[in-house]
Amino acid sequence: MIEKRRYELKKRAEKLDQTRRRILDATVDLHRTLGPGATRITEIARRAGVQRVTVYGHFPDEAALLAACSAHWRALHPAPDPAAWRAVSDRGARLRLALGDLYAWYRETEPMTANVLRDAETIPALRAIVDGGLARYLGEVRTLLAEPFRARGTRRDRIDAAIRAAVDFHLWRALATLGDTQAAELAAGLVELAAKR
Repeated sequence: MIEKRRYELKKRAEKLDQTRRRILDATVDLHRTLGPGATRITEIARRAGVQRVTVYGHFPDEAALLAACSAHWRALHPAPDPAAWRAVSDRGARLRLALGDLYAWYRETEPMTANVLRDAETIPALRAIVDGGLARYLGEVRTLLAEPFRARGTRRDRIDAAIRAAVDFHLWRALATLGDTQAAELAAGLVELAAKR
């Protein structure tokens, strides 16, 4: 009897996990194609094959759904690991490697990243996720890319501004037609030019 009960509990937990996954997959697809701001619970439920109440049962509010969706997306599309860049001591080589990796990731995630950044301007819960996720990550990337320059004062300010521009998603989009390697080369050249003055 105990074994049967354990089996039933396990099956129920598996079914709940599958339902949660379908809801997250539907939400990710809608966020990627329409954006979080245009995504409605009714459409998430329809695509996941559940009722609205089921969506709310798994994610009681917008913040919970956005956080789970973001974690799910990041697990599927992890950002490049800066540890490999830190091993490169030459600042130009580090810049080009990091920007090439970052730009390839931007290309892979472009529709979602564009929609999330756009909608974060009007959805406070999403802004908090971006600030704690992508914005924090890019801050770490900027710090890592600035380290080899060892600049101070106005020169440091110029380098920091150029690096901020170089890692920005919107700059990558402006340069994307060049291809990621050429775009990374051009953006690295901007940083190097800022360092020379």
